[in-house]
Amino acid sequence: MQSLQKGDSSGTDDLEDNAENFTAWEDFYRIDWTPKEFLIKFRQQLEGYQLGANFEFDGVQVNGCNTKLVFKPIGKNGKWRLMFEPKKRDLRLLSRKISLGSLLNFQVGIGHDFHNGATGWKWKITSAFGEMGNSHIRHKTSIPVFPGFDVRVGWNAEYVLPDIHGSLGTGEPVIGMNLGHVSASIERVEAIFTHVT
Repeated sequence: MQSLQKGDSSGTDDLEDNAENFTAWEDFYRIDWTPKEFLIKFRQQLEGYQLGANFEFDGVQVNGCNTKLVFKPIGKNGKWRLMFEPKKRDLRLLSRKISLGSLLNFQVGIGHDFHNGATGWKWKITSAFGEMGNSHIRHKTSIPVFPGFDVRVGWNAEYVLPDIHGSLGTGEPVIGMNLGHVSASIERVEAIFTHVT
């Protein structure tokens, strides 16, 4: 994205000239509407548990499909989930995300790789605002289409807030401005089919 910065010490004259060049909204944002992943999820709910089959398609690779089988309790008892990936022959037991304050989440899991015969555990701390030092938002929006069928869209947004700056006696512009920008993209689209018995 483009930003507005001064190249010499002429100050307000350059500020006014450059401000006229950045009047189009397209200079301040970019949106990528093509999802990077597309998922089809089938869920069967029975007596407080949910069995699911996820088919994940990579938006870049032509034949990039990965299958996951997921088993987990639902409701207030949903503190864990068991996941198996047949292609990778990987079995994992994951905890639900545990809130660490209002911004951070903690998750731990143990897994077994049948292909290599290895067992180990992992943990991670995540945030809806991305990694440290980045102005980043991650969010999922659910759209109920009809009973038993939902569409969920996961999107990201990176942004730089506007700022005005300046200096004296340093050889840098007296007045400079960065109008900021927003870059957004759709990361994944999920089609979720749920059957309750």
